[in-house]
Amino acid sequence: MIRVAQEHTFTAVDGAEIFYRHWQAINPQSPKRAIILFHRGHEHSGRQQDVVDSLNMPDYDCFAWDARGLGRSPGVRGYADDFGVFVKDADVFARHICSQHGFNIQDIAVIAQSVGGVIATAWVHDYAPNIRCLVLASPALKVKLYVPFARATLGLVQKLGLTKAVPALAFVNSYVKAKWLTHDEKRIASYEIDPLITRPIAVNILLELYETAERLVKDAAAITTPTQFLVSGSDWVVHQKPVRELFRKLGADDKAYHVFEGFYHDTLGEKDRHLPLTYARDFIKAQFLKPHTQPDLMHADAAGYTFHEAEALKKPLLTFSPDNIYFAATRANIAFASKASAGLKLGVETGFDSGSTLDYVYENQARGKGFFGKLIDRTYLDAIGWRGIRIRKQHIETLLAKTANLLRAESKPVRIMDIAAGHGRYALEAAVAVNADHVLLRDYSELNVTGGNALIQKMGLGAKAQFEKADAFDKKSIAAVTPKPTIAIVSGLYELFPENAPINASLAGVHQALEADGYLIYTNQPWHPQLELIARTLTSHRQNKAWIMRRRTQREMDQLVQNAGFEKIDQMSDKWGIFSVSLAKKITQN
Repeated sequence: MIRVAQEHTFTAVDGAEIFYRHWQAINPQSPKRAIILFHRGHEHSGRQQDVVDSLNMPDYDCFAWDARGLGRSPGVRGYADDFGVFVKDADVFARHICSQHGFNIQDIAVIAQSVGGVIATAWVHDYAPNIRCLVLASPALKVKLYVPFARATLGLVQKLGLTKAVPALAFVNSYVKAKWLTHDEKRIASYEIDPLITRPIAVNILLELYETAERLVKDAAAITTPTQFLVSGSDWVVHQKPVRELFRKLGADDKAYHVFEGFYHDTLGEKDRHLPLTYARDFIKAQFLKPHTQPDLMHADAAGYTFHEAEALKKPLLTFSPDNIYFAATRANIAFASKASAGLKLGVETGFDSGSTLDYVYENQARGKGFFGKLIDRTYLDAIGWRGIRIRKQHIETLLAKTANLLRAESKPVRIMDIAAGHGRYALEAAVAVNADHVLLRDYSELNVTGGNALIQKMGLGAKAQFEKADAFDKKSIAAVTPKPTIAIVSGLYELFPENAPINASLAGVHQALEADGYLIYTNQPWHPQLELIARTLTSHRQNKAWIMRRRTQREMDQLVQNAGFEKIDQMSDKWGIFSVSLAKKITQN
């Protein structure tokens, strides 16, 4: 039986109305289960009708979007501000399906093809949704660019700003012909005449597709969702090596890899698509026959793969190894440059993870001795980690504004507590922006408390704000704060401490401190491309030791928060996947 799709839209975080189709389950009495379909690049949800029909799972609702800039969704054709926009859209889409169509996230499976496969994998990695399973059909982890040095050339064009100066250079047209996608003559013919097929793709999206895919392969162990790979054996569009590497490194206990010899890139649109779709159907049904579980990561600080990664960073390198010589030279350069750069000087003196350094990064004003000192400082402030920190600040402000609106809609006061505020600049600026009724800032450092109180006076906040010296891991102290806050912020703190026990104590105190139905805004660092560089060259504020960070996967961090009695309701991440900011609501036990 062919199902006819209903047409809807959902609202993305930037207000864009993203188009999607919904194929309802035929039997309304069947269990509430859903499948989200993510289409290939250049295509749209209308071309998923064949997948829905051939999948033959009538008791499951099916949903498929037109990614922004494609099909009937708004936006410049083939463009988004960055690849992370698609990943956030996926998160909003899933949440919309749950809230508007009555599904639980654990009762959703995902089937994603090509570029859609990279979007879905990035969503599972960066946002850690508790979906039932993931099926990846020929994910576009590395597109075959047949022009020599094409990627390097496009990267140079973008870096020089030519994509903005010359609009014609901002997009590339797909070279892929329909006959290279499938052996199905009807699919070929429909592709060639489909007015909603979008052949251009923005240069920034193509380049970030590569970068995102490389990050996912490197950190595949963070993905614990049951995953099945359906790979075309004669794919003219994407390379298979990174797909095999992703599968090999994947952290899921339940994973499968199937190759279909002779298949072209459109694996689920091939002439014999019943073959991979049978595998997909069997895999999804098998997952729903099992109790839905996720690995317990509460002790990942003592046995997880990020624990072993951090332990390896503690070990000294061989004296005359190339890496050791490189890092020694980098440390010497930092010491020398700190004589001219104000930011580097501050980092050397107070620690590169100190509240003072963080405040300096937020200000983002290059300072130093003379022109070259300012130039060095500008380069330092533009490091990818510091750019991510500033985006994290924006995301905190966004979620804080959302939370303030939620509270005021319930006629509740906006009382903010930050348990490790540093100098408090970001928290105070954000509190002013939402017109908070009261702000309580806390920090263990006398230097930060002094600086924060000076900033309170400078901003003229008076009795509406107070700053006190306190330990962010003292459960009793946090729980006893007055007045009881309705919003708690923990930003950039837990990332500095590898052990989970103090995090558990801190979160328990925050839970007790908050009013009933209060909110927690918390940050995490699930990824960093310069982890070893930082560990080998920068110092921490704690006893001037090497700044060695143990990453927490997003799933681990979310489990810690959930264990403390909170339910995550939203998240934002930067396009590199370095920093996340999440919003959770206190669950009050009856």
